[in-house]
Amino acid sequence: MKYYGKVKEVNLSTGKVKSYELPEKMVKDFIGGKGIGAKILYDELAPHVDPLSPENILIFAPGPLTGTSAPTSGRWAVITKSPHTGVFLDCQVGGHFGAALRRAGVDILVVKGKAEKPVYLYIEGGEVQILDATHLWGKTIFETEDELKKVHPGSKIGSIGPAGENSVTFAIIGFDYYRQAGRGGAGAVMGSKNLKAVVAMPTGEISYYDEKGMKATVSRLLNLIREHPVMKRRTQIGTPMWVKMSNEGGFLPTRNFSRGVFDRADEISGETMKERIWVKNKACFGCTIACGKLTHVKDGKYKSNEVEGPEYETIALLGSNCEVAPIESIAYLNRICDNLGLDTISAGGVVAFAMECYESGLLKNADGLELNFGNTDAASELLHRIAFRIGIGDLFAQGVRKAAEKIGQGSERFAIHVKGLELPGVEPRGSWGMALAFATADRGGCHQRAWTPTAELKGILPRFSTEGVARFVKEAQDERAVCFSLVLCDFVPFSIEDFAELLYNTTGINLSPEEYMLTGERIWNLTRMFNIREGISRKDDILPPRIMEEASPTGPAAGKLISKEILDSMLDEYYRLRGWDQDGIPEPSTLRRLRLQ
Repeated sequence: MKYYGKVKEVNLSTGKVKSYELPEKMVKDFIGGKGIGAKILYDELAPHVDPLSPENILIFAPGPLTGTSAPTSGRWAVITKSPHTGVFLDCQVGGHFGAALRRAGVDILVVKGKAEKPVYLYIEGGEVQILDATHLWGKTIFETEDELKKVHPGSKIGSIGPAGENSVTFAIIGFDYYRQAGRGGAGAVMGSKNLKAVVAMPTGEISYYDEKGMKATVSRLLNLIREHPVMKRRTQIGTPMWVKMSNEGGFLPTRNFSRGVFDRADEISGETMKERIWVKNKACFGCTIACGKLTHVKDGKYKSNEVEGPEYETIALLGSNCEVAPIESIAYLNRICDNLGLDTISAGGVVAFAMECYESGLLKNADGLELNFGNTDAASELLHRIAFRIGIGDLFAQGVRKAAEKIGQGSERFAIHVKGLELPGVEPRGSWGMALAFATADRGGCHQRAWTPTAELKGILPRFSTEGVARFVKEAQDERAVCFSLVLCDFVPFSIEDFAELLYNTTGINLSPEEYMLTGERIWNLTRMFNIREGISRKDDILPPRIMEEASPTGPAAGKLISKEILDSMLDEYYRLRGWDQDGIPEPSTLRRLRLQ
């Protein structure tokens, strides 16, 4: 396995750096990225460790395809125990940093302990230096990257902002300015270790098991991307293309998930964004899709320099979910989050929750903020106070679950989360498949583990029905688990055979379609075992009370809800297909079959 498996383990408490190579069997069983990160975390992290203690482990994990000539090979993963949820966390990241880390001679970076003072890591030629970052502490993500690029020109950088330094539990790690390890608080873990940044200098190259075969496969897949109609649409509009479709489908989160239709959706759609603030497309490493959109608000109250985004999820959560419009307002809030280091999905969920508490009279002291739905300026100020944990910001710095516990007065009913992670941009009463996907996702409410709206809108899955949902979600989760271990992008229209061919050409690992899916199932069960060890069971595979007890008032989902009976029926079938018992725990026979006993 000379093509992949070089690990650098940095102990910030002692200042020592250890080098080792992954065992070949481990790579074959868990591939890389999410899978390898999950295996290291499960093996080396004791149960019930405080995620913000020095004992937690932070893993930067590219996969064997990261940085190669494979299309969309800029993807990679960050893995840790989440301070936001207390369970397993992997963040799938785009941009250029993952490729740079591999080309700097490191396939996996494992960070342990806590430095006495702020530091950053500099990686080049397979060597890691621990350097002083005292002068960078307190700076925003944009400022930090600017400073480090002056010192290390040509490098790729990941850093935290004030939110990560102040242990906001949904703090991000920002890479290449506008790509993030966003969900679950990896930035807070990095801050708890006094680690301000990681700098990778890409001076090396990546070799292949079958270079000639790789070239042929890549050429074929690039043609597939160029001719695919959905890929063309992603190039034209990017992920904001989903705003119009979600609103028409009745599952665009609006007013803190109280409904799925926003009457100002046209003002925040991808089409409007392209017309009013779009500048040009931007691509991650190795990508011809270029779904990223550089935008520029040239005038008005929220004018800014050229930035990237917002993406669909940001538009849905900081936009319609807070009833904020037009698109210029959302772009403004997006830039604040990227710079201060806040996850825009959780931030949108938190702001919307705060707004509903305010309008319901549950916030006795809002620090003078008029937190009405639609108030962009109040949302902006709240985001700043959260990042610095000032006044009311401290109340919301651990997300809606913790805030609802402190506020009480029935606010738990509209605290929209699963396992502590705020829901992303699909209102699940309008997409029953996503209801099950959210309930069972290994990091909490997450849209990346299984995506069902396309199948529901096309009639592949019947809408507002449990028919076929459990099998669809289970198989999608398994397939994504192994794709996120390669690592390639969510968006590529590749078959399992295509993914396996790329893996073989790169590493020599030869997986049949059945073995490929079995690998994903193995990884999914491993993360479930990690979460069970932390106390997760069926009781936690649940949806917010609003979704289960209040019927959607408008749109195609009007009158619909996901009752306990509906969710239980899907969970029963899902657990059966997975080989788990009725409490959601893998059966011994399942663990033996997957070589996880």
